[in-house]
This record gives sequence, C-alpha cells and structure tokens, in this order.
Amino acid sequence: MKRFVIAAALSLLPLAAQAQDRLPTIPPSQYTPDQQAAATAFEAARKTPVFGPFQPLMHSPEVMTLARSMGDYLRYKSKVGPKLSELAILVTARFWTQDYEWYLHAPIAQKAGIAPDIVAAIRDGRPPATMDADESVVYDFLSELQQKKAVSDATFARAEARLGKPGVVDLTAICGYYTLLAMELNAARYHIPKDATPLPRLSQ
Repeated sequence: MKRFVIAAALSLLPLAAQAQDRLPTIPPSQYTPDQQAAATAFEAARKTPVFGPFQPLMHSPEVMTLARSMGDYLRYKSKVGPKLSELAILVTARFWTQDYEWYLHAPIAQKAGIAPDIVAAIRDGRPPATMDADESVVYDFLSELQQKKAVSDATFARAEARLGKPGVVDLTAICGYYTLLAMELNAARYHIPKDATPLPRLSQ
C-alpha cells in the first residue's frame, strides 16, 4: 500500500520536476573533463553553449558530440535543403509528440517557407490539404516510413525522382536523427519553456 501511495504522489509531480529527477541539466561548473571538452567542441561548432536536446545528452558526452556532429550536416548541409528539412523535422516531432522539437522548429519551418496551414495541419495530426510536389513527397515518405516502418516502391520512386538517391538517404537520416533526439527528450521528460504550448495529445 505504501508503495502505491508513493507512486501516486510521484505521478502528480510537474513534468519539469520529474525531468530534473531523470537527466537534469548539468551546470558547466560541474562538468567532468570529458564533458568540458564536449561542451567546448559544441560551442566552437554551433557558436552557442550546449542547449536543448543536447543538455540531457551531456550525461554521455561522447554520444552528445557524435549527435552534434551528425546534426551539423543534416541540419545545415543536407541535400534536401532547409525548407524540406524543416518539414521533415516537424513530421518527426509530431510522430513522437516531442514538444521541444516542435517549439523550436515550427517557427523555423515557417521562416524557411512552410505555409502556416501546413504547420497547423501537422500539429493537429491531419494530412495538409495543400502542399507542393516536393512537400508532398517528403510528407508521404516520412509518414509511411514512421507509421508502417517501411516505404512502398511507389513512394520511394517518387522521392527518388524529386530528390535523387543522395536526397533520399539524407531525408531518411534527418528522420532518424530527430527521432533519436525525440526519444532522448521524451525519456528525459525534457520540459519546454513556460510560454510554449505543448502539442495536442493524439489518440493512438
């Protein structure tokens, strides 16, 4: 009975408090030498201190550094381009109901050229009513990949025709990379800023 009461009490804690019990952000003054080296490399590459999804990853600085390095390419240099890359990130964040990814990337996606009605539809779990040919390819490819764990020949052929083989590889990698970050953030219960709005919780 006592265990049940304790468990029930813990379940009522705010998510932010629970997050701090899991993978709390490490103050720089408490970094180990490996963590300090990883943080220095991060700031040199990103021109900003460790932030967001990389904070819980700092508990394993080797993983954080490898993730940051892969993100340097996929976020800024992929063969998909910034507009479609941001669309891919939104589709992935919505699939994983990852509030921080969405909070960070929804405004970036709109600045990159993704229409507000497309962003709103993805947020609400609806197929966007109007997309251009490239947007439709990305949305269909990633929706199929995440929901069915595979991609049909027809969908793959459409993606290859629009993006080329290198683009298909990069698109899939973007989905995989932001899935990694989403899983880490969800496992850590990493909280969003107080002024942010969580994604709607969709029925499975």
